[in-house]
Amino acid sequence: MRVAIAADHGGYALKEEIKKYLESAGIEYEDFGCNCEDSVDYPDYALPVAEKVAAGEFDRGILICGTGIGMSIAANKVKGIRCALVHDCFTAKATREHNDSNILAMGARVIGSGLALEIAKIWLETEFSGGRHLRRIEKIKEIEEKY
Repeated sequence: MRVAIAADHGGYALKEEIKKYLESAGIEYEDFGCNCEDSVDYPDYALPVAEKVAAGEFDRGILICGTGIGMSIAANKVKGIRCALVHDCFTAKATREHNDSNILAMGARVIGSGLALEIAKIWLETEFSGGRHLRRIEKIKEIEEKY
């Protein structure tokens, strides 16, 4: 599995923690920034991750900002992206099983690093269950085509 990861200034420290987990788990990743806690604009970091995942260059993406909201909104503007804003373990599992989310967004000012690492682990390890959920993903794709 290849993971694209990025954060804005609000998520920088948590991104660094998640990178350590990815390394320890042997998961290949590429960091698309930012690389400091100086104020930056989250769309500048959400877009390259979303584009790379949508193009199939990476299997999944992880985006972190202060709340996760801005990153998820920006990423979901890219066709083919199903970015889920997650702050609990149940939703981390459900969004993979039911929604086949391909980008995880989290808010560093909303949850601590321990929970964020557990969410990332669950999300990365959970597969899409298919079945009746596939029909719903196809409907989402139809909406993307319409607009």
